[in-house]
Amino acid sequence: MKRSIIHIHEELCNGCALCVDACHEGAIEIVNGKAVLISDIYCDGLGACLPNCPTGAIEILEREAEAFDEAAVEERLARMKREETLKQQTDSRGAMAPGGHHGHHEHAGHHAHHHGHQGMGGCPGSMARKIERPASTPVQEAPKAEAVEAGGGPASELQQWPVQISLVNPSASFFQDAHLLVAADCTAFAYARFHQDFIRGRITVIGCPKLDDNAYYAEKLAVILKQNNIQSITVVRMSVPCCGGIVQAVKQAMLASQTIVPYREVTVGIDGQLIS
Repeated sequence: MKRSIIHIHEELCNGCALCVDACHEGAIEIVNGKAVLISDIYCDGLGACLPNCPTGAIEILEREAEAFDEAAVEERLARMKREETLKQQTDSRGAMAPGGHHGHHEHAGHHAHHHGHQGMGGCPGSMARKIERPASTPVQEAPKAEAVEAGGGPASELQQWPVQISLVNPSASFFQDAHLLVAADCTAFAYARFHQDFIRGRITVIGCPKLDDNAYYAEKLAVILKQNNIQSITVVRMSVPCCGGIVQAVKQAMLASQTIVPYREVTVGIDGQLIS
């Protein structure tokens, strides 16, 4: 069939792997220092990876391609998650065993050969990396309660409790006529002005699409949308692929509840910068 699908210009690719993190379906890997589309069936052709490419190496074109296979994507992501868990367990055992340091690197190199994204294993979002800051300040003692009250630091903008999707009551009065913020757990830690830029004026619910059940999230959010006159929905996710699950959960909930309201999706990079 002829359909929209991404094309990666190898000569323009610098191997930065930003597209790997941006692809919700895990369709792209780094092979020999270049981004590669692993299979047509994993690419939905929507181009979520395009804005992240700094060299313009990715474009969407129309060509003969196998149909997008959502079931295959789910199977692939689940497999990547299992492989990452196994790798972490193996690395942990290798680090504790005598001579394990050498074994760890041997395993990591073997894994990178097969999966392309060097030294990181299955899910790109689980790769350990240090974030360099231009002016790192010394660690400070955590402030005491009375100091915070008197010191006038940034105020919390949180308007309700609880915040976990699994814990909130869809019938809670604070949902009525609310502007809803649905955020992945890590976003508030990565983005410094999260309270001021996202929580302010909104009712906030959070969850982890990698560790939790996204089908349950979709069902719970659908109930919230059905029972309350939600005014708008803002979704904030991380740039890592596994975080795309929270976006899908919200969209499925909107479809199931037949809710049509202003919708905004924001992506936060692991360095704390807003990507889109």
